[in-house]
Amino acid sequence: MSRLEQAWFDGSCWPYLLWPLTCVFTGLAHRKKAHDLKQQWQPPIPLIVVGNISVGGTGKTPFTLALIEHLREQGYTPGVVSRGYKANPPSTPFRVSPGGVAEQCGDEPLMIVQRTNVPLFIDPDRVQACKALIEQTSCDIIISDDGLQHYRMGRTVEIAIIDGVRGLGNERCLPVGPLREPPNRLDDVDLIVVNGQGTATQKIVQEGAFTMRLVPNTLVSMFDSSYLDISRFSGQRIHAIAGIGNPRRFYESLKSQGCEVIEHSFADHHQYQQDDITFGDGLPVIMTEKDAVKCRVFGALSHTYFMPVDAVLPTTLFERLGNLLRERTPQLTN
Repeated sequence: MSRLEQAWFDGSCWPYLLWPLTCVFTGLAHRKKAHDLKQQWQPPIPLIVVGNISVGGTGKTPFTLALIEHLREQGYTPGVVSRGYKANPPSTPFRVSPGGVAEQCGDEPLMIVQRTNVPLFIDPDRVQACKALIEQTSCDIIISDDGLQHYRMGRTVEIAIIDGVRGLGNERCLPVGPLREPPNRLDDVDLIVVNGQGTATQKIVQEGAFTMRLVPNTLVSMFDSSYLDISRFSGQRIHAIAGIGNPRRFYESLKSQGCEVIEHSFADHHQYQQDDITFGDGLPVIMTEKDAVKCRVFGALSHTYFMPVDAVLPTTLFERLGNLLRERTPQLTN
């Protein structure tokens, strides 16, 4: 975490020296929002935006995975659109395949497709991604992985995900704080989901937000795809690799299982080299699922594992979501 990012969450005052830049940022964002709303495209099928108002990881991808599973259980055929951050596709819109490479299609989109085999298109212009998804697949509901601020894309339901420990930081917009939009933007979204528990978001939960827990799944070997219970490494030293928005949550999860963790943090969406994950000491190496989709290009890696996580969500959240879909698209929803 950079010094500026740390200051957003530790109460430091020096970021306020950047206040003129925040004024410029919020002014430009407001103008873009007004422009995009005038040209907003309305999808012919329900569209759910899963996003946040802060930079950094909040748990959007695990939530999206759980949402895909829920919608399928309800009889829907979901499709997903994503910006494809740091992706380099040959053209856009680009459909992500399970056998793709992260450098081409982005790590999070590839992870979603490999886990669920959902049809997924990436394009910085999410409207174009949505149109391709509708034209080329049989999906009857769209999930936008991120895109809360992509106002040219009309939406049926907005869901904001918040990190339960870090919250909204100093509640200021970039670069003074971590926010893409002011805190009152949350008053306009339909559902707020808080990932984990912490004093920073206690008030938000009390005001009606839903809570989400990320539960570690069985480890998967990157050598032979076999499964291993994480308790196998309880009491042992391990190398833990995390190139995600909030590595601390991953490390704490491993420590809660009794592991002695040697931490190796990288920038979110880091493009790995094999030397980044090779230590030559024979100790087990455990990484996040998001990192694993990029490290598979190095071939079979002995003593190396990734740890999927599952989002645990209250049934009341899905009940509320179902009601919103029925209210807003009665002729289209199940």
